[in-house]
Amino acid sequence: MSDQLTISKKKQKIIIYISLTLATIAVFWQVNQFDFINFDDPLYVTENSHVQSRITLDEFSWASRATDKLWTPLLWLSFMLDYKFYGLNAGGYHVTNLILHIMSALLLFWLFNRMTGAIWKSAFVAAFFALHPLHVESVAWITERKDVLSAFFWMLTLCLYVYYTEKPAVRRYLLVVFSFVLALMSKPMVVTLPVIMILLDYWPLKRFESQKNNLLLWQLKEKLLFFVLSAVLSVITLYDSQKPDWPHFPLILRLCNVTVSFMTYLEKTFRPHDMAIFYPFPEHIPLWQVGGAIILIIVITTFVIIVAKRLPHLFVGWMWFTITILPVTGIIYQMGEYAMADRYHYLSSIGIAFGLAWGVPLLFPSADARKKILFPAAIAFLAILTFLSWKQCGYWKNNTTLWNHALNVTKDNYMAHNNLASALLEKGDIQKAVYHYNRAISINNYSKAHYNMGIIYYRLGQYQQSIGSFNQAIRVKPYYAAAYYNLGIVYYTLGQYQHAIESYNETIRLMPDYANAYNNRAIIYLNQRNNFPGCTNAQKACKLGICKTLIWAKGRGICN
Repeated sequence: MSDQLTISKKKQKIIIYISLTLATIAVFWQVNQFDFINFDDPLYVTENSHVQSRITLDEFSWASRATDKLWTPLLWLSFMLDYKFYGLNAGGYHVTNLILHIMSALLLFWLFNRMTGAIWKSAFVAAFFALHPLHVESVAWITERKDVLSAFFWMLTLCLYVYYTEKPAVRRYLLVVFSFVLALMSKPMVVTLPVIMILLDYWPLKRFESQKNNLLLWQLKEKLLFFVLSAVLSVITLYDSQKPDWPHFPLILRLCNVTVSFMTYLEKTFRPHDMAIFYPFPEHIPLWQVGGAIILIIVITTFVIIVAKRLPHLFVGWMWFTITILPVTGIIYQMGEYAMADRYHYLSSIGIAFGLAWGVPLLFPSADARKKILFPAAIAFLAILTFLSWKQCGYWKNNTTLWNHALNVTKDNYMAHNNLASALLEKGDIQKAVYHYNRAISINNYSKAHYNMGIIYYRLGQYQQSIGSFNQAIRVKPYYAAAYYNLGIVYYTLGQYQHAIESYNETIRLMPDYANAYNNRAIIYLNQRNNFPGCTNAQKACKLGICKTLIWAKGRGICN
């Protein structure tokens, strides 16, 4: 982290840009050989008819309206572009994620070097971000394009903001706003960015020193538009989460989990271990863990506030880490069934990184000691992170490897059992699949495991057991549209057409754009010579992308 080298600063920066790029590629290039995974990738890409459609005004309109608990129109558009170039070749999507990750790391280096002039400290921050094992999930998981995409616009927004602060002008300000809007359209987690701007005004930009009077009015005037945009997106996100498809955990348990998971993120920052794609939400948390976490949080926060004037980088770094992770703690909005997620560390870790980069050298007052001890130590630390990231990245190559690893490093992981079973079922290993589905059910009475058992029973011709499993899935998760849809298929197979229609009706009520449900309901109506509703359903299915039944009906003169 020494800034004293004999070569020119320009050459130092070029070396850092190249080294950052090559090191990140060395860790992550393996992803171009990886598959899609069976956790959200089907929803976002492999089974999404909109993503796989031609890019038209209708699809742009859909992207602007589509929500899967989050409003992310730019994410959908990026997947559409990938599909145009790569089809369903997963490697192309992975490479796009990697490119965005590299660009974010390079922008981060530019940002801190521009603000501080400290080349090698800024390089450490960027390398820490690019090479940390907890960030593998954001890069190696195609669905988490929202992380790398929003991070790119997060960095770009801050770079443009620094550019604006150097010479305030309306044109520069509007560029910052535009970039921030693109970040918001990528992932709602970036709503905290206006607060981060204020923190950077304090340090390292030190703009507070030139505005000793009316600080609040000055900040409000400059940041009001950003806060309004964040508030609007927060309202949209909370509105779209009114009917979650996961269990709702009690507030007291969520509060306890917040404190423990917060300190777990901090621990894994320095000791990355037992990293998994899914961490089950605990049924209970020991009181000593909650108490210990609260005490540590209070102690650290008190300390950084006390030393804020003397060591502003520690205060800003800790606040960055705390504030950016706050929206995904689950206090206000429960994000899912997991206790924590590695991807939430992605942007938050930057605060810890520059706290280390500027804080640790203070322990070595001698410049010679920093050069001889600290610089090699930083290189060794980053080398360890690089190896651990490369190793962690290897677990993402396919479903079997990924979910087996999750089972090895977590306890009672019903999600891992369920998704591993689905991977085994795809390979034709029904016996092992049934075992893991039943394990998921015994651990959590997991609705998706019941649903998947219903599919197995249907394939085996055990239709009554299949109906029972689908009904059990619906009892656990009343908004389970896919379970109603498959229930309709079973009833149709048994010739119980009225029950099938009722199941498809419920499917469409829960998911109005479920094209297959309209199509299958059309088949029943047309077979019963109930032409008007049959034709209407066939036309709706065609509009949503399935025209086979409508073409068949038109060929027989049933529908005009």
